[in-house]
Amino acid sequence: MLDWNIWKELVQSARCVALLTHVRPDGDGLGSCEALRLALLALGKQVQLFVPGNIPDRYRFLDQDHCWISVPQGQVPPDYLLHADLLIIADTGTWSQLASLADAVRQSPAKKVVIDHHETQDELGAVRFVDTQVEATGRLTWQALHALDVPITPAIARAIFVAIATDTGWFHHSNTQARTFALAHELVQAGADPHALYELIYEQNTLARLRLVGLFLQRLRLAVSDRVCYGVVRLEDYQETGAQPLDTEELINYTRSVAGVEVGVLFIEQPRGGTKVSFRSRGRVNVARLAERWHGGGHAAAAGVILDLPLEQAIPLVLQAIEAELAAP
Repeated sequence: MLDWNIWKELVQSARCVALLTHVRPDGDGLGSCEALRLALLALGKQVQLFVPGNIPDRYRFLDQDHCWISVPQGQVPPDYLLHADLLIIADTGTWSQLASLADAVRQSPAKKVVIDHHETQDELGAVRFVDTQVEATGRLTWQALHALDVPITPAIARAIFVAIATDTGWFHHSNTQARTFALAHELVQAGADPHALYELIYEQNTLARLRLVGLFLQRLRLAVSDRVCYGVVRLEDYQETGAQPLDTEELINYTRSVAGVEVGVLFIEQPRGGTKVSFRSRGRVNVARLAERWHGGGHAAAAGVILDLPLEQAIPLVLQAIEAELAAP
């Protein structure tokens, strides 16, 4: 059991708080951070939310105060981040995922908190509120707000609902539990509208993104006796389709949807060199352990890593590693 009394003491003693999530942020990270931001504002704290890299357009509707701060790679983080007396890092516990904000976190003399549900954790010098058994960081955020006795307003309910719903694949992933629906029910009663939120997140695609999806689907390949399906996104694909790198979100799900496939893999060529690799597993292969070979991480069924290798070298390396895992007794 997590001791939320320690969390409560840390928040109460803080005046200036910085909220952070991971690079290529998803609904769980952004929803959790926004819920925390609103709650801390209600408690009279100074609060800023920082995102390493770009913010996906599909989640910008949550930023109703238009105050989220994007910090691209190579940009100096704002002074606020260095002067805050409490850093709260949501939905990650690894240095690599903090990307452009990692150095500022290292340099900060502030007390640090990690709220997360991933297996992979680095030593960030933080007090950890980590539970790998929950379906989303959003649930831990909900617990954190209850520990602070903060009322769950409609805006907070929407943010936490987005966190829970997106990290469970809108309640169909294997991490969905009976208590997931109980929490969703409570959040809907508090003001979250599942229909409206689904439309905002999943039914506002650009034509450019759909063109990228089509190109990606044409390239899907089977490997390892048809037990692995993988797809590739190359840098020139963005120019050809008009899509953006953040439009690759959710592409990984197509790879695991192929009948008979046990592991799905998405390879994305990176602008600065290297290859981003995302994994999805049906359960036989622990892809978090696989990603950790190259200093990545995540969950047993969903993980990722960035390899310092070009696509042509990354693809056979990863496929060989998966083949060895599938062959293991």
